[in-house]
Amino acid sequence: MELPQLKIGNIVAKIPIIQGGMAVRVSTAPLAAAVANEGGIGVIAVSGISVEEARQQIREAKSLTKGILGINAMVALKEFFALVKAAIEEGIDLVFAGAGFSRDLFSIGKEANIPIVPIVSSARLAKISERLGAAAIVVEGKEAGGHLGTDISIKKLVPEIRKVIKIPLIAAGGIIDGNGIAEMFRMGANGVQMATRFVLSTECTVSQKFKDLYLKAKKEDVVIIKSPVGLPGRALRNEFIKEVERGEVELYPGCDGCLKNCQRDYCILHALNNAQEGDVEHGVVFCGENVYKLRDILPVKEIFNNLIAEVKAEPA
Repeated sequence: MELPQLKIGNIVAKIPIIQGGMAVRVSTAPLAAAVANEGGIGVIAVSGISVEEARQQIREAKSLTKGILGINAMVALKEFFALVKAAIEEGIDLVFAGAGFSRDLFSIGKEANIPIVPIVSSARLAKISERLGAAAIVVEGKEAGGHLGTDISIKKLVPEIRKVIKIPLIAAGGIIDGNGIAEMFRMGANGVQMATRFVLSTECTVSQKFKDLYLKAKKEDVVIIKSPVGLPGRALRNEFIKEVERGEVELYPGCDGCLKNCQRDYCILHALNNAQEGDVEHGVVFCGENVYKLRDILPVKEIFNNLIAEVKAEPA
């Protein structure tokens, strides 16, 4: 199978692979730029960082690549619109938005002539998004890491949603190799979004302890947790997760009210920051369902070369 180009609005990616936007500070400028340099779409996760830091990340990424760059922002954030508008001002190519749904976002995209790509997990939201002006749709199945919007497999969602929309469909959730990519294309996807595979890249700036937890993961270590965002999330079991399950975690005293609505079980921002910085036993380490199948850290260029070779070996 040969990988086709991916056209989203007025943007054309040579390789139809989007690097997922993982927060907090997992998908940063070096990783996004490296993916963009290989012909894919690099994505900076701006959730959980300030507007000024988001601007700095975009500027850094743009200094490292002439490729396609996007941002990923959680609609659940109080600063959601400020982050999106700042990214547009900095010349970002497109906007991905998940963990909630915003109708107003499409008007902003239309005014700025920036493609808006919502992350959805149902045919209903996919159809609404297309009607409102989405340039493409990321369809995320239960296999994904981070916050989840469904308990339905991506293998069921892609053919179901393909039937009801005409705009590009990007499949996400559990895709870690060329076999998974080819399977999604055979089901009707126009592109794929991959996140977990890119954590285990040399360009990903998380701590080595974070990466080591991925490398050592077993299938039984991958669990579903409750998040204060109001959605379940997939993460690796550690001491913090055990405390959450026992109801022993207290709300972080430094709460700055980052979410529009927080269930206040614990501070997800503080927990994600801890993990990114290397305190993996006292933080949340989000991951995809198939993380336990990955056993190497490679440069982004090598990851792309391997994926492309694996896809070529697959039947159309």
